[in-house]
Amino acid sequence: MTLPVRVAGLVLSAVFVVFLVQSPPVASYVTSVKEHNSVPAFFQTDEASLIREKVKKEAAKRYIKPIDARIDRVWKAIPGLNGRKVDVEATVEKTIKQKNKNEIAWVYREIPPQKSLDDLGAQPIYRGNEQKKAAAIMVNVAWGTEYLPAMLDILAKEKVKATFFLDGSWLSKHPEEAKKILRAGHEIGNHAYSHPLMSQISRERIIREITRTQKLIQDTLHVQSRWFAPPAGDFSRQVLEAAQEQRMKTVLWTVDTVDWRKSSTPEMMVSRIEKNIGPGHLILTHPTDRTVKALPQIIRTVKRKGIKLGTVGDVLSSKRLDTIE
Repeated sequence: MTLPVRVAGLVLSAVFVVFLVQSPPVASYVTSVKEHNSVPAFFQTDEASLIREKVKKEAAKRYIKPIDARIDRVWKAIPGLNGRKVDVEATVEKTIKQKNKNEIAWVYREIPPQKSLDDLGAQPIYRGNEQKKAAAIMVNVAWGTEYLPAMLDILAKEKVKATFFLDGSWLSKHPEEAKKILRAGHEIGNHAYSHPLMSQISRERIIREITRTQKLIQDTLHVQSRWFAPPAGDFSRQVLEAAQEQRMKTVLWTVDTVDWRKSSTPEMMVSRIEKNIGPGHLILTHPTDRTVKALPQIIRTVKRKGIKLGTVGDVLSSKRLDTIE
């Protein structure tokens, strides 16, 4: 290269540098780098992309396959349980918005099973899915009102919702008490009309017992009950099919407190729960003085085992307890 050309190149380079330094945007950039010793945003790696890659790598490990409803040899109809998968974009968005972006704010979407409880047909239900850490208190109401206020107070204090299965003849006499149960946020079930042994009556009467109470529940409380609890747990194939025709499922129980037996004590009732309670269980109770005394400890015993108490509908649904939005 000749000397004039080299000199010309050096001059041009010098002019270009002077232009850059004196140019307001670039001068501002240079000053910013000098003052803050940092790289501007347009030179940084895209933060959302980094988080997205991190989430995608972890997502497969957090996937849970859904469980189909099935018929168990002992427990009969067992509801399914939704699976879950990571919602990648929602997780990225939630993580970006929080202060600590190093900690992923996981968001999941539930995956329903291919076979649901409804797909199993007319089958008795004794419990929920064993993978779901939830249990329900069932209260069969066929006589009296004396102990209901105390039971409702305890449930409210413990922040527990239960399912009250109402006998139709009781409901016809005590509509206001039934409305209090509903207003407290509890679920309503059907307990036939006159408390018969359902397997020992005709098909026509079976249907009449169920539909009469169902209509009364609708007319009095304006709700549609999905669950039928046969009095004394007595049922037959005819009963199951009749309930199914009315779009209802026949529900029994997993653990009986035996509070209906006068010889039972609150201590005995709590002991039965302590020994027998598990995930997906349905707990049978009635509004008695013994139940009122035992109920607070029953609730605390269940909670202490890490089991969440809800309604029968909550326990028998396929919805997960660990899907966080």
